[in-house]
Amino acid sequence: MAQHRSGDGGAPTMRDVAASAGVSAMTVSRVLKNDTRVSEPARERVLAAVEELGYRRNETARSLRLGGSGMIGLVVTNLANPFYSRLALGVQEVASEHGLRVLLSNTAEQVDKERGLVEDLASRQVDGMIVVPAGSSHRHLAPAALRGMPIVLASRPPAGMDADCVLVDDFGGAEQATAQLIADGHRRIGFLGNPPALYTGAERFRGYWAAHESAGIEPDESQVRRGLTDVPTAEAAARALLDAPDAPTALFCTNNRLTQGAIRAVRALGRPVALAGFDDFDLADVLGLPLTIVSYDADEIGRRAGQMLIDRINGSSAGPIPARRTVVPTHVIRYGTH
Repeated sequence: MAQHRSGDGGAPTMRDVAASAGVSAMTVSRVLKNDTRVSEPARERVLAAVEELGYRRNETARSLRLGGSGMIGLVVTNLANPFYSRLALGVQEVASEHGLRVLLSNTAEQVDKERGLVEDLASRQVDGMIVVPAGSSHRHLAPAALRGMPIVLASRPPAGMDADCVLVDDFGGAEQATAQLIADGHRRIGFLGNPPALYTGAERFRGYWAAHESAGIEPDESQVRRGLTDVPTAEAAARALLDAPDAPTALFCTNNRLTQGAIRAVRALGRPVALAGFDDFDLADVLGLPLTIVSYDADEIGRRAGQMLIDRINGSSAGPIPARRTVVPTHVIRYGTH
């Protein structure tokens, strides 16, 4: 049996045992609890992997700080967006491996609501929190403001504080997708963006602009619409751009909701307009439209954030861990271009 160690070279985890035995983490958990629903061959493989890797049951849970609740908080900005559902699943996967439960909250992009939810989770003495911050200042999320509670930010970097964070390559993905539209021959590319105060909105606009500059094209600010928040506002903005005499031949959208709004506008218009956007979405491959999509593994954002938080909860015998930043890569998918 091939040995498998956790990526950071530390003590083996339940996930390592599962990978080595060729089963799920849930199966490993059931074997360790003497659950009779596990087949004998699977049980034997799990026990062999436990012995080979030197896995100690509940090692992480035992190492949690004294008085830990066995729960972590996850605060996101918009549960209606499938991105956050996938992120939550990634967090849940890691939390389950370490015997932790997840309390999920939604802020609807409201900073005041975020403050209240964070304070409530802190009062419940969760062992740590993962937060997708709503505002541009995050001082209320600093460990000092939360009495030393470990915290990790996801999707947006810390502002006014130091903290671990997991980001997407927002700039690179937007630049690559816009460059693809330019390579396809488009010179008038409209931009449909979320509020510029948001980190993702600002970075994706930078990528759009940089692709034009790299190609020696002067971007046209009259083709830019920012501050869009949902499908209806994106549809209205796209209709206005496409109805103009100098209408763009392509649109770049900064998230899946804005792309869907643009699709509605293009369908109503009845003439071909190339579309590019961030975030893959269901049925994008069967719409019959030329779509260039910036895709990435949203579950991986949650997994990385979860593991960072576990590291913080456990601490380090070598001393304090400096604030860390990791970036999940993007790649471009093309639909309807045959």
